[in-house]
Amino acid sequence: MVPNTANNLQGGPVKLDDLDRRLLHMLAENSRRTNNSMAQELGIAPSTCLARLNALRDAGVVRRFTIDIDPEAIGHSLEALIFVRIRPGARHLMQEFQDQIRGKPGVTQLFFLGGTDDFLIHVAVRDSNDVRQFVLDHLSANPAVASTQTSIVFEHVPGTAPWV
Repeated sequence: MVPNTANNLQGGPVKLDDLDRRLLHMLAENSRRTNNSMAQELGIAPSTCLARLNALRDAGVVRRFTIDIDPEAIGHSLEALIFVRIRPGARHLMQEFQDQIRGKPGVTQLFFLGGTDDFLIHVAVRDSNDVRQFVLDHLSANPAVASTQTSIVFEHVPGTAPWV
C-alpha cells in the first residue's frame, strides 16, 4: 500500500502498512542503504521500493536523510542536557532565543517544551569547562533567561524510530 498522501495534506496522519514500517525501520538504522538492497530484503521489486520511498517523502513522513556523527570521535567527549526557563516578562523573546541558540557551536538538538522548563538544549563539547562556558556566555548572560539546570549525559543510547 502506498501511503495515503491525501490524509497527510489535510493534516491527518499518513496510514502506513507493514511494508512502509519495515522500510522506515531499515532507513532509520542506515539511511545510506541502497534501494536494491532494501528491495531485496523486503522481497519486492526495486521499482516498488523506490515508489514507496518517494511516496513517503512526498507525504512528509521522511523529512530528510542524515548522518549520525560520534561526538567523541571529533573531540566532543562530553554531552550535557541544559534545561532553560525563560523569564515570564520575556516570553515574547522565545523565538529570538530559539533562533540564537540553534546556531551555537556544540548544540546538537534544541527542544521547545511545554511544562516547567521552556527549552532543553543538548550539547556535545570537549569537557565540563566548555559546558560551563556555554552556560555563562549564551544562557546566564541572556536577559531573557530566568534559570538553567544542567545534567551531564553518562551514556547516550539513540533509538531506532520506535513509532514505526
